[in-house]
Amino acid sequence: MPLGVGFIGSGFNAKFHMLGWQGVRDGDVRGVWSPNRKNADAAAAYARSLDVGQAKGYKSITDMVADPAIEAIWLTGPNHARIENVEEIVDAVTRGKGELKGIAVEKPLARNVAEAKHILKLAESLGIPLGYLENQVFSPQVAHGRKLLWARGAAATGRPYLARAAEEHSGPHMPWFWQGKLQGGGVLNDMMCHSALVVRHLLTKPGEPLSTVKPVRITAHIASLKWSRREYAKQLLKTMKVDYAKTPSEDFASMMIEFETEDGHTVLGEATTSWSFVGAGLRLSAELLGPEYSLKWDTLETGLNLFFSRAVKGKAGEDLVEKQNAEMGLMPVVANEAVAYGYEAEDRHFVRVFQGKEKPILTWRDGLEVVQMLMTAYQSAEQHKSIAFPPKGLDKFVPQVAAGTWRP
Repeated sequence: MPLGVGFIGSGFNAKFHMLGWQGVRDGDVRGVWSPNRKNADAAAAYARSLDVGQAKGYKSITDMVADPAIEAIWLTGPNHARIENVEEIVDAVTRGKGELKGIAVEKPLARNVAEAKHILKLAESLGIPLGYLENQVFSPQVAHGRKLLWARGAAATGRPYLARAAEEHSGPHMPWFWQGKLQGGGVLNDMMCHSALVVRHLLTKPGEPLSTVKPVRITAHIASLKWSRREYAKQLLKTMKVDYAKTPSEDFASMMIEFETEDGHTVLGEATTSWSFVGAGLRLSAELLGPEYSLKWDTLETGLNLFFSRAVKGKAGEDLVEKQNAEMGLMPVVANEAVAYGYEAEDRHFVRVFQGKEKPILTWRDGLEVVQMLMTAYQSAEQHKSIAFPPKGLDKFVPQVAAGTWRP
């Protein structure tokens, strides 16, 4: 029988998962909860329109967990609601309101290490599988390219020594992403969680745990390159009601992670993220380099391009690529973003994990270690130096951006 899945969250991310669900055979989207019932009902209607399940809206998380039709939860709500969402799930199951076979959580696991450890402890008390949703690891190009390079290149000439990853676009969709206190930081927290894990994943031999590539030193830099400029701060205040003149967040971050491998090598992961990227739209990219081989991935090298002259007039939209920045000129088209970005494959995987058919590639503990690396990166950026991982006192650390005290 298909696994019955309920979504916490009804926004952009949840709908991307629902699009990806068209390629998932072992699960159905059966429910959505959102603080706004109209949004929950609208997202449920969207799922039904995609024919991915007879979804309906619920008035509370507890009601959704209590429904026997809901066997697993996909947590896709905002970062600042993560603790209360997990607490209600755990409370409902603990009090016998319902049973679950698994919980999958979107990145990042939490806004800081203390919050991450808190929800991890709560969720693990249920004794069920926990999946960490990192879509880029499941991108077909990343997954297939990694497999081939390790099987052919690394097997012949030695393990890879340098991985690069980047996620870049012009800025988030919703106001809470821009607010350090709600989101937990700026672009480093929002998007470096992808890139930091992708580089480590690429450097890890397929079939072996991430622990065989151990982070030992982190160097990072953050900056507000675009959105703190007067004209753009005014634009942000108008569109998102967020005042970067008073409480800015970083819109650019870079991070170098030094890893030690189980077989005694030093390898490097280099990651860059940006909300100040100027281009056609969202660009995800990665590279993996070894002694006699390399891999390259760029989502804007799509194989499909359209051209619109100045005579073509239309409304602004995102029908060609996520975070689309123009409606004319030579435009790349990502024909199926849910597949290209890895949503379909990760949803298929975790449905099968919760059915007991596969072992999880990523768990909440992997998500915790990502948060630990991000918080170390913030420390490095604030102190302007490289920091050994993990540093002391990380559990109590809150970035200046999240505290509202950072000044670029």
